[in-house]
Parts: sequence; C-alpha cells; structure tokens
Amino acid sequence: MFTELSEKLEATFAKLRGRGVLTEADIKDGLREVRRVLLEADVSFQLTREFLERVEKRAVGLAQLKTVSPAQQLVKIVYDELTVMLGERKEGLKMSTLPPTVIMMVGLQGSGKTTTAAKLARRLKGEGRAVRLVAADVYRPAAIDQLETLGKDLGVPVYADRGTTDVVGIVRAGVEQARHERDRVVILDTAGRLQIDEAMMDELRRVKEAVKPDEILLVADGMTGQDAVRIAQGFNDALGVTGVVLTKMDGDARGGAALSIYGITRKPIKFIGVGEKTDALEEFHPDRMAGRILQQGDVLTLVERAQETFDADESKRLEKKVRKEGMDLQDFLGAMKQMQKLGPLQNVLKMLPGVNAKMLKQASQADPKRIKHAEAIVLSMTPAERKTPGLLNGSRRSRVAKGSGRPVSEVNRLLEQFREMSKMMKRMAQKQR
Repeated sequence: MFTELSEKLEATFAKLRGRGVLTEADIKDGLREVRRVLLEADVSFQLTREFLERVEKRAVGLAQLKTVSPAQQLVKIVYDELTVMLGERKEGLKMSTLPPTVIMMVGLQGSGKTTTAAKLARRLKGEGRAVRLVAADVYRPAAIDQLETLGKDLGVPVYADRGTTDVVGIVRAGVEQARHERDRVVILDTAGRLQIDEAMMDELRRVKEAVKPDEILLVADGMTGQDAVRIAQGFNDALGVTGVVLTKMDGDARGGAALSIYGITRKPIKFIGVGEKTDALEEFHPDRMAGRILQQGDVLTLVERAQETFDADESKRLEKKVRKEGMDLQDFLGAMKQMQKLGPLQNVLKMLPGVNAKMLKQASQADPKRIKHAEAIVLSMTPAERKTPGLLNGSRRSRVAKGSGRPVSEVNRLLEQFREMSKMMKRMAQKQR
C-alpha cells in the first residue's frame, strides 16, 4: 500500500535535505516533483493543484527558520496537508441510541462488499456487540450462500429468504428479526451491479427509505484509482453515503483513490481492507496514513494490532518468567509465534519509522517458513537443552541440525537471535522494576 508513492516522495525530500538551506527556487522545484509524483499516483488533478497551493503558501519563508532544517519543516507541512487531504481526523461508525444500528453496505459488483460486510461483523462482534447480517443480494449467484458461509465461520447469524426477490421486504424482515432478537447491529449486504445504473440506485433508495439506515457505507476497490472516486460520487449523489471502505489496499494500489476520495466527496474513509481474511480490516486514521506515506511509521496501529493479536495470558506468563528466571528456548519460540500473528514482516516494518525501501526489500525476501524451521530446531533439542541453551556445544548442535533437517549455520543463527532477545527482555524487565 502506497509503497511506490512513499519511495518517490522520500527520494524528492532526500534531495532537498542534502541542500541544507532552501531557496524559494529549491522549494518550487521540490513541489514540482511532488506534483508529478501525486499525479502519477492517480490523484485528482484538481486536488493536487489545491494541495500544492496550500503547501507553497505555508512554505514561504522556510529558509529563515533556524531551529529545524527547512527540508524537515517542508516535510512537516506536506504531512499536515496530506492529513487534511485524507480526511483530517478518524471518523468511526455512528451507533444508534435505539438499537439496532442499521449499516447498509453498497457498491459495485466485485468490490468486495460481501466479504467486507463479514469483516465488519467480525470487528463489531469482537467489540462485544450482537450482530446480524442480512442477505439482500438476490441477483448474484451464490451471494446468499457466501454470506451464510462467512456468518457461520464467524458465529454471526444471517437472515436470508430464498423464497422471494422482494429486496425491500427481505431487508424489513431482517431488521425486524434483529430488533426482536435484541441485536445491537444489523448489516445489510445489498446487491451490486457491474456498473452504476438507475434500476440499481432506485432499489437502493427504496431500501434506504424502508429501514432508515444509520450508516450507508460505500465499498470501493482501492486499486481502481480515479474510477473509485467517480463511483463514490455517483453513489453519494444518489444515496448520500456516510462513509467509504476502500478494499484491496494490500495490493499494488497507487493510492489515488485514498488521496482523492475525501477531497472530492467530503465523505470520510472509515475502514480499509488489507487482505482476504475476515480480520483484515483496519480503521482508517488520516494522520497515521500520512505518516506511513512519508515513511514516518505508524507505531500506534502496530501497538493496537499487537494488543488485539497477542495472547494476553501468555504474554503475562512470559513477562513474569523472564523477570524471575530469564527466557529459555521454548519461551523464545512462543514469542516468535506471537510475532508472526502480526502478519508478514515487511508489513510490520512499514509501520516503524525510518524503515527504508532496502530494508523492506530484504524483509520481502525472507523465508516465510522461518518459524516452522525454528520450531523444528527447538523441538529437536532435549528438554534440558531448551531450558539451558548453554549446554549446546558443537556436537549437540550438529545433532540438532540433523534432527531438524536444517544446516548447523541456521542452528547457530537461531541461538544468536535467542541471546539477543534474552538480553533485550532482561533490560526491559530491569527498567520496569
């Protein structure tokens, strides 16, 4: 997500940093390059022009600043204006004071609407809310089956009626059942079309009129660039959408949709889809996304993801054990497995400040089976060796390598990583005393 855009912007600012003092001509040259980068990323021409006008206006007089280098100050201005372009601040879902909250999902066919409805249901259920899905797509073959399968996997009830094609009737009945069952949230998975047409919009308007949804979320494919913006405009004009979910943002999206959609429609991006699994839905924070684009990291999202992913009881047990006895290899393996739950290494690194393209490239080339290899090595040791790694002399390491099917060099590397992590855990434990 935004990798190409980030690299090009970083290259532009690197040139400016190398100049020390910036003249007005330097700033104009730099902003001209930023303009080219944004247009290549498929950002709207109008928004790009307005963005650069605001940056240039604020950048006047940067050369006179003494406490912070002009180049760093320019990056801060670009960060601020990118945040504004992306929506200024995070906007969450509007929950009704009188349950159930009705969320209507709309969008074109193929945008990932049904999967996104399930992802949202999973997120809301995880927050402790009783959720119900309503299958209101009576046109796409197997749409109801897909939603029922997803609902079953998540433990979320799905209302469906295969005996009618009356979409308004289905939605009314689904919301009524949710009210009867005292569900807190009901999510309507409406039908999409291959393109915006009047019949589709008329049906959606009738659904809106029938159940008065609290949220109308447009699901748009983030990889379609300016097409996503055009689609958002069409749906907003017809229905008055309350927010946007951009899907497929884990792919090679150039970023134009995310950077343009709020500026054109004034409707906030509320979530982004970053994978196919039902847990791959992130809240959208404009300021954090601007930080990611400018390679300043996104540590807050990483911490939140860790809190959601890690086993709290296991983490407490490990912390307590490290303080009292230190870490052994079995603990080390458990910690590695917990880290793996955060996702691919390159995705984690993107959220850390100062990580450059070279580091990301190295991470992408890392063997995805490394945890399994580490597990094979640790399980090839005796219980005594796992508890006391100092026992692992040359002959024992050779035996472990043969037992795990991995080279001795890999065994040595794992033990070195273990030593480094043990030192770090001890230092952290000492600081907290």
